[in-house]
Amino acid sequence: MDGEISPTELATLLESGSDDAELRIVDIRSERAFDRGHLPESESIPFPQLTTRVDELTGADRIVTVCPHGISSRQAAQLVASYQGTTDARVESLHGGIEAWEQQGHELVASPAPDAPAEGPDAPF
Repeated sequence: MDGEISPTELATLLESGSDDAELRIVDIRSERAFDRGHLPESESIPFPQLTTRVDELTGADRIVTVCPHGISSRQAAQLVASYQGTTDARVESLHGGIEAWEQQGHELVASPAPDAPAEGPDAPF
């Protein structure tokens, strides 16, 4: 693990988007929490699934792990950094987590709601 990244530094990376390095933001919260609101361009890999899905991060240049308060994401970053496929990646944890992200004025994005059930005369209820 290469340490922590501040919400401001991460926001700058997201805004610039011009860096040739592949940035992966990994939210380790549950799918439900992720769907309610997550960092832009982040992906959901819940902590319990991280050991079986870490290979999805192979080849990334920079990986930032995210959790509610920045504590569990440090453990996740250590786990990711120990994986053979990410040894060349810069692996960091978001300092202060989603709480710090929001406190510094950055917004979360919600996942689109699943299609609502049909309404009208053809609906079963």
